[in-house]
Amino acid sequence: MSKRRSSRVLSGIERAPHRALFRAVGLGEADFKKPLVAIANSYNEIVPGHIHLNELAKFVKEGVREAGGVPLEFNTIGICDGIAMSHEGMKSSLPSREIIADSVELMLNAHAFDAVVAIASCDKIVPGMLMALARCNIPSIMLTGGAMLPGVLDGKNCDLADVFEAVAPVKTGSADSEKIDRLEQIACPGAGSCAGMFTANTMQCLTEAMGMSLPGSATVPAVSGEKRAIAKATGVKVIELLEKGITPEKIITPQSIDNAITVDLALGGSTNSVLHIMAIANEAGVELEIERFDELSRRVPHLCNMSPAGDHMIVDLDEAGGIPALMNELRDLLNLDVMTASGMVLEDAIKGAAVTRRDVIRTVSDPYHPEGGLAILKGSLAPDGSVIKQSAVSEAMQIHSGPARVFDSEEEAADAIYGGKIENGDVIVIRYEGAKGGPGMREMLGPTAAITGMGLDRVVLITDGRFSGATRGPCIGHVMPEAAVGGTIALVKDGDTISINIPERRVDIEVDEEELSRRRAEWRAPPPKVKKGALLRFAKG
Repeated sequence: MSKRRSSRVLSGIERAPHRALFRAVGLGEADFKKPLVAIANSYNEIVPGHIHLNELAKFVKEGVREAGGVPLEFNTIGICDGIAMSHEGMKSSLPSREIIADSVELMLNAHAFDAVVAIASCDKIVPGMLMALARCNIPSIMLTGGAMLPGVLDGKNCDLADVFEAVAPVKTGSADSEKIDRLEQIACPGAGSCAGMFTANTMQCLTEAMGMSLPGSATVPAVSGEKRAIAKATGVKVIELLEKGITPEKIITPQSIDNAITVDLALGGSTNSVLHIMAIANEAGVELEIERFDELSRRVPHLCNMSPAGDHMIVDLDEAGGIPALMNELRDLLNLDVMTASGMVLEDAIKGAAVTRRDVIRTVSDPYHPEGGLAILKGSLAPDGSVIKQSAVSEAMQIHSGPARVFDSEEEAADAIYGGKIENGDVIVIRYEGAKGGPGMREMLGPTAAITGMGLDRVVLITDGRFSGATRGPCIGHVMPEAAVGGTIALVKDGDTISINIPERRVDIEVDEEELSRRRAEWRAPPPKVKKGALLRFAKG
């Protein structure tokens, strides 16, 4: 093993001042001869997915000490997307990913850590951590916090998406508040990332699939004793990675990124995974174009019908054998010789993992759908691409044309939906909610849940913003170029015909090019919505 990074702050007479500071936090002479291991934790008392991470950190540190390292913990931020949803706070969510990545990178480099265990659970926090680990490229491993158990109402599992979808009938007077009151009480029973295959659990599964966490760790419930055992094993394992010189650049490769996308498509994961996997790949120096998701989707079958598209929860996936069992089912579509944070190549890491519930993980020969969960749509409305969770779209809405109903903010669209101004057949367009125009690229769970709750089963929603992993139905997001930079979505007018064709991967505005050119010449960029702070920096890129 090469000279440890921590020698920069621990070795030699000139480092006496540095050692004096380390002594102040409790380190002694023997500790200066051991590797310094960062425990980068996103624990806080706000996010259900994070309220238990301080406890998991204790087990991680126990494992690090047992293996001969010195663990030192620091924290970073974590935003709860559910609490931030449907108001201005959601604009802060995606920008927080960059702040998490920056803060972890700066802490690791400033203090010359030899290795790091990153502990996180939820939507932007897991990818932010992975981005930092890829940047710093020191021996690293993720401990994901695990899923929340589902609530149970009238003998049926429920989760946060059910609460969001129950709002519209109450607001419009078509239902009383009894059911939503009961849902509010039991849908989120405790610690962990919300119980369905939303963005948080999608990213936990993909972290394991790309090899950055221990096999079997992604689907274990947050409250289980097994999760604590995995935490201790993770602490032990990071010292092994250090001794073997296994760093993220040896794990996050083009082949392991393809593995993560393949698992994502088989799971029917969140559309946000496209943004996050591309950002992680970029930090790892892996070239990845959005078209790769669609190339793989054409040949990867959809094997797991998870909430919100189906009835199965993460706890069901865990009972079925978890990600190792799913990857064994997909083995002919995966790169099995890639290194993982287990210290083994993938083929050895998943050896013996078997599917124990075929209702949850189907065979490749008998999938829920022959293609993967995500699709990339292009066309005159989205020349640079857009993303849809095709596995959550009914057969009847795979092809659709309808009149555009155009809104320049999420709030305007939500008011129209709740106000009964949207009809089946309409195509809702929400624009100026992209990365620059929002700024911050808000998720649209409020409007999408309202559409579902109102029983509007033939309405399409298209936006340059994003969707929550809890969204289902014909919802097309990430439309590029976005409205704020003059993308075609900025030129749409009420009544224009918008057509989608998912099998052909098309999303088009049925307006001739001469008229679009006239509108483009008249278009003017709107003034920025923010004039200071983190959102302004994010909007500037």
